[in-house]
Amino acid sequence: GGVPPVTDLVLGATAGCLACVLTNPLEVVKTRLQLQGELQPPGTYPRPYRGVLRAVGAVCRADGLRGLQKGLAAGLLYQGLMNGVRFYCYSCAEDAGWTGYPGGTMAAGAVAGAVGAFVGSPAYLVKTHLQAQTLAAVAVGHQHNHESISGAFESIYKQHGVAGLWRGVTGAVPRVAVGSAAQLATFASAKDWVCERQWFGEGSWAAVLAGGMVSGVAVAVTMTPFDVVSTRLYNQPVDADGAGKLYRGFLDCILQISSKEGLLGLYKGIGAVYLRLGPHTVLSLFFWDELRKM
Repeated sequence: GGVPPVTDLVLGATAGCLACVLTNPLEVVKTRLQLQGELQPPGTYPRPYRGVLRAVGAVCRADGLRGLQKGLAAGLLYQGLMNGVRFYCYSCAEDAGWTGYPGGTMAAGAVAGAVGAFVGSPAYLVKTHLQAQTLAAVAVGHQHNHESISGAFESIYKQHGVAGLWRGVTGAVPRVAVGSAAQLATFASAKDWVCERQWFGEGSWAAVLAGGMVSGVAVAVTMTPFDVVSTRLYNQPVDADGAGKLYRGFLDCILQISSKEGLLGLYKGIGAVYLRLGPHTVLSLFFWDELRKM
């Protein structure tokens, strides 16, 4: 508390970007794993990416070490926009006293996440396209073949206008709303819980890290199905009118994945999701908390 919402906007954006630099390689791996075997029954498709560690090796062999930081610029733009807006909205809710009501923290986190996801959606769209691009031998999902982040924005805008930049937002909003609600609610509760039991001192970095680790588990479990759907909606090919060629929308994507890939298809890449979200949650909330104190 005690930090103006406008300051929280800057601090939240900074915290998200600092965490992004360290966790982007896992974001690349997660994207590839989630696109692998798209709408194909298990066991009927080649798997160039098998597990997190072997997927890291496959990315390095195909794209070099720099391949692990594919889409970093777009990722930083997304984290800056999304987290800046998200923490700003959450700070406003705190100042208004909404988080003091039962369920207020979760509701505030969900609304803040939804607004942040909408604002940052174009950057996430481009990030997904760039991270999916690789050599034909190990390519998964549709290949958009953008030359750069600026070229990607320009190409999408020229072909489909402003609306095209927000393609896939129907998957992004519930994804971040659910993840943000779980993250902010469990982080605050876990941090308070460990402090009440005097495991760590009030306001210590260890309490912040403990809250973030618990939060990372909750976010990975609740968010992965939404994350898979969001990745598929963003990366799918589109026709001349900008309509998706594979999925008509959020619900259609869930139904198609469930029927063709099984329910476990909605949890593709969960290991990479947690290995990315765990540190990202810890780092972003840790940086945010420490920057607020400063």
